[in-house]
Amino acid sequence: MIPCPVSSIRRLTGKLLVVLLLAWNIAAEAGLAIALNSAEGTISLIDTETYEVTGKATVCKEPHHLMPTPDDRSVIVACAAANQLVFFDPVSGREQKRIRDISDPYQLGYSPDRKWFVATSLRLDRVDLYDPVDFRLKARLPAPRAPSHMAFDNASEFVFVTLQDSNQVMAIHLGTQKIAWVMPVAATPAGIVMAPDNRHLLVASMGEGVVEVIEWRFQTSVRKVATDTAAHNLQPRGDGRHFFVSNRTVNGSISVLDTKTMTVVDKFDVPGGPDDMMVRADGKELWATARFARKVQVIDLTTKKLKVSIPVGSSPHGVFFLNHAGLR
Repeated sequence: MIPCPVSSIRRLTGKLLVVLLLAWNIAAEAGLAIALNSAEGTISLIDTETYEVTGKATVCKEPHHLMPTPDDRSVIVACAAANQLVFFDPVSGREQKRIRDISDPYQLGYSPDRKWFVATSLRLDRVDLYDPVDFRLKARLPAPRAPSHMAFDNASEFVFVTLQDSNQVMAIHLGTQKIAWVMPVAATPAGIVMAPDNRHLLVASMGEGVVEVIEWRFQTSVRKVATDTAAHNLQPRGDGRHFFVSNRTVNGSISVLDTKTMTVVDKFDVPGGPDDMMVRADGKELWATARFARKVQVIDLTTKKLKVSIPVGSSPHGVFFLNHAGLR
């Protein structure tokens, strides 16, 4: 046998790596969207080019939110009543694994430094802090009345949680794993994000139809920006400046919030109870789940009109695809 030179092996290895990376990119560009149907415990698989539903899979009882892992290699579904996290491949839609004994996970989040995995338990009124490597519980903190959505500061020092039924926002110091402060906000707070300036928290208020601007270091509310009835969630446009705000009513809408001026600069109709959203990487489309219409609504951001309505399952909540704009 003629020995193969080390340089040849390296060249072959390099070529193989390139082929594998190309295969991954081609698969990602082919386009699969995963929509979570909370009421029936399933996910719908959607071709992002044809807008056709290509499959459906049973997940668990009461899955309420989904989110990507930091590397986008998995989509995690939070199964509240089943006390599980279910991981799916975002390219194929196949189940990858299950993490059990995650008590009542409602909303999920990784800290920006990837040192913490946080789950809110809306039904049990608490927030759980986990090790993101092995999902070992590190701390369990009581949270007054329905902890819902969360956001982190850029330094991963704090996680901020909306408390829907007590009209408050709570800050947890991750280093000490203790509650730092709780402050009142507008009625029925839901979605919460950190503004690009890392100075202001933006809190969507379903009860008042506003996004409240909070200077979190001083626990001070500085402005309430009217969006529309039942302002529910926020999604970055991916330009480091604008956020979409879903106004979740039957005759719903989505507003565009400019974080430089803290004003609404646009709004368009999205019927059926728009909830969670995702923006295509090219910025041409906004996808939104319509909780009351059993649909995923695709909005053309050039014309600002509804482009496609995709029938899915009951009470669609989250939606995810790999070809997305920035999430911060």
